Amino acid sequence: MNDLLELMQSLICQHRSVDIAESEFKRIIYDDEMLRLEYRDWCRREGLSERKGYIEYCNRYIEEEESRWDVLDDPDLK
Repeated sequence: MNDLLELMQSLICQHRSVDIAESEFKRIIYDDEMLRLEYRDWCRREGLSERKGYIEYCNRYIEEEESRWDVLDDPDLK
């Protein structure tokens, strides 16, 4: 499971584009049956469709990253 999440995160960081990261992710899981089964299981546990699961993960990851920066802009902290 950690390998899957690490792969998902690394593709976002590497490509800095959800579309490109998703395309690369789909290519990788197409070629790796074990990873594809792990992704299917992860989607099921998260309540996401396999079709949109990676995009949802990307959106969550990006929101979390942006919220870290938002804390620095909080006027109450200055």
